[in-house]
Amino acid sequence: MLTQTLRKIILRDLNKLKQEISLYSSEANLWKIEKNIANSAGNLCLHLVGNLNAYIGAELGISGYVRQRDLEFSLKNIPQRDLIQKIEETIAVVDRVLGSFPEEKLQDEFPLLVLPEKTSNEYFLVHLTAHLSYHLGQVNYHRRLIDLVN
Repeated sequence: MLTQTLRKIILRDLNKLKQEISLYSSEANLWKIEKNIANSAGNLCLHLVGNLNAYIGAELGISGYVRQRDLEFSLKNIPQRDLIQKIEETIAVVDRVLGSFPEEKLQDEFPLLVLPEKTSNEYFLVHLTAHLSYHLGQVNYHRRLIDLVN
């Protein structure tokens, strides 16, 4: 039951991310940073899809995805439609993996040490859900600060 709840929340938030990226009035605004804004919406989007594809896709779903985390923050000017496509692909991966993930595996140890200490699959999936929500809020705020002003 928890797995399906987390699946629904992650899919909801990925669809909201797709909507936020779609709402930018120009592709250039996706990549703008100003003053103390450290990350653009484009880079946050790349980071989120990289994160979920690595930890849900590759680690839990054995998808073969290879993460290049540095590129999530260094790539620039990816077209808006390509970002949306990456989100849609991530939605499919999350839906496939969590849609068939057995509840009894929630208490198993997450296969990769990411945080300072070992965690269960359950703990790490909740962590990923919160991480997505946190950065989604940043994208929304970025859009309203950058896109609506410029």
